[in-house]
Amino acid sequence: MGPAGSGKSTQGHQLADEYGYAYISTGEIFRVLITGRRRSEMLEGKLLSDGEVIRVVDKVLEIIDTKEQFVLDGFPRTKPQVDWLLEQVQAGRFEPPVVVDLEVSEAEIRDRLQKRGRLDDSEEAIAQRFQQYEDVTRPILDYMQEKGWQINRIDAGRQAQAVYRDILRALGHLFITNKSG
Repeated sequence: MGPAGSGKSTQGHQLADEYGYAYISTGEIFRVLITGRRRSEMLEGKLLSDGEVIRVVDKVLEIIDTKEQFVLDGFPRTKPQVDWLLEQVQAGRFEPPVVVDLEVSEAEIRDRLQKRGRLDDSEEAIAQRFQQYEDVTRPILDYMQEKGWQINRIDAGRQAQAVYRDILRALGHLFITNKSG
């Protein structure tokens, strides 16, 4: 987890590639699948509804082996999405997630996103997405922790390789479990 520009995709891709995990990025999926008015709103920095997001994530999870490890980038972002994920865990669809929270300043986010140059990275959209993350998503980290999920907070304002090393350290117990069983 982390705001747009925190390095979720960079770190998620590297982890998935190195360990052979499925990589699911809701942002990438939505940029491909969402069209028309909803796409315009998304480019303005507005979030899709919980129902829309959950339907898409549910369909993607149907096509992967959820008994294997996978990287989920950009989901959950709201309390209803966390509740849906909790229901899936309770139903035995997959193990409780281990959350990596990539923390980075708003100034660093703005700098990174303006450099990547996507259409949805206007100053207004960046500010709106960061504020939505702070107001809606960041508070659910405490909620996740209350539900027993492990939250690993990582300083993502550094070089990508240093961040990746910290992620591997935080997730080290998963690699030991996977190798032995």
